[in-house]
Amino acid sequence: MDWYSIVKFLHVASAILWVGGGFVLFLLGMLAERADNIEDKLQAICASGRLGGTFFAPLSMLTLIFGLIMCGFWVGFSDLWIIIGLVGYATTFSIGMFIFKPTGERMGAMIAKEGVTPAALAIAQRMMSTARFDYAVMLVIVADMVLKPTAQDIAILAGMALVVVAGATLALGGNRRLVPSPA
Repeated sequence: MDWYSIVKFLHVASAILWVGGGFVLFLLGMLAERADNIEDKLQAICASGRLGGTFFAPLSMLTLIFGLIMCGFWVGFSDLWIIIGLVGYATTFSIGMFIFKPTGERMGAMIAKEGVTPAALAIAQRMMSTARFDYAVMLVIVADMVLKPTAQDIAILAGMALVVVAGATLALGGNRRLVPSPA
């Protein structure tokens, strides 16, 4: 076995744990949202907040580090698929660090102080909306790493752009109400 294979395995394993773990929490939140189960949805969002700094951020950094090692020693940084992957990584890492982490902490503090209020539920809804976009970007990153498109792969690039646009559309306009409407 060579070093490239070992580093590639570590890159893929950390990516699976990072993306897969987050997707499970996102899926739990979506299922709770569809079932109109506020408590389960808040638990999924709070779990995501608790795991953000101790699980997701370290795994995302390991994914990046192992990817950079592969690029630095074997692949290079000039291929389009590498650039798309790095831009996607920067996007989703920024969402996690600058939106999910502080918003989750603020929501957790609000719930600890005041209980589940409409304001806390509104924050949770915004986080779920942002998560729709975040996972669209992650899906594009995974497709990018597998398909390795070049500038000539117009259909693949268009499909990837369509996924990002769909994620943004769902994030901006696909909200479901967490607070039951008064009947």
